[in-house]
Amino acid sequence: MALSEMARIEGEIRGLWPGISLDIVHWIGYLKIGDASVVITVAAPQRAEGFAALRHAIDRLKESVPIWKKEFNADGHAWIEGS
Repeated sequence: MALSEMARIEGEIRGLWPGISLDIVHWIGYLKIGDASVVITVAAPQRAEGFAALRHAIDRLKESVPIWKKEFNADGHAWIEGS
């Protein structure tokens, strides 16, 4: 479900900013604290539209992609739902 929603967001952004190139990748697996979990690349003819598309992409990802995190701590672990 997360992959299809990310593809839908990519299509939405390409419709709003024609002529840009965009990729969204979300890490699956173990991460250390401070590791990047999301990479969004944007190439655009103009810097302002590239930054706008990038901001829109991360905002949409955070609000609509169902991402679950399993956090480990000294007391064990807990599943954290993305919001």
